[in-house]
Amino acid sequence: MQASYAYGKLPAQDTERARRFYEEKLGLRPFGERNHHLYYEVGKVRFVVFPSSGMPSGIHDQLGLVVDDLEGAMTELRSKGIAFEDYPGLTENGIATFGPMKAAWFKDSEGNLLSLAEKPTMLMMSRGGEEYGVRPDQ
Repeated sequence: MQASYAYGKLPAQDTERARRFYEEKLGLRPFGERNHHLYYEVGKVRFVVFPSSGMPSGIHDQLGLVVDDLEGAMTELRSKGIAFEDYPGLTENGIATFGPMKAAWFKDSEGNLLSLAEKPTMLMMSRGGEEYGVRPDQ
């Protein structure tokens, strides 16, 4: 099998509540909507928030966002009411440090666990001259 494209999917019990969260807290607006599915793009990577009666586990991150300044992004999100997860033995003040990379986790309005990462060196590695997450035709 050779897939031509990949995208993330996040379940939402209430897509309108999720829309407000992503717009008001993260500054993201959907570029499209169909059948209550909300389509977003960050950089050149797309994800969809879709209606679901199931509940996310909230125990692993389902979407990662790369930021230039993790602590600055956390301060901004905290001012908007976002609470960051604390993992004893892994995080200090909500931040996990892995060498040069730093990460933090928080939940969206639907209980999906999202992450912020600063300097995610593995994501910047290239394969065939293309960065991961970038569609070859764009």
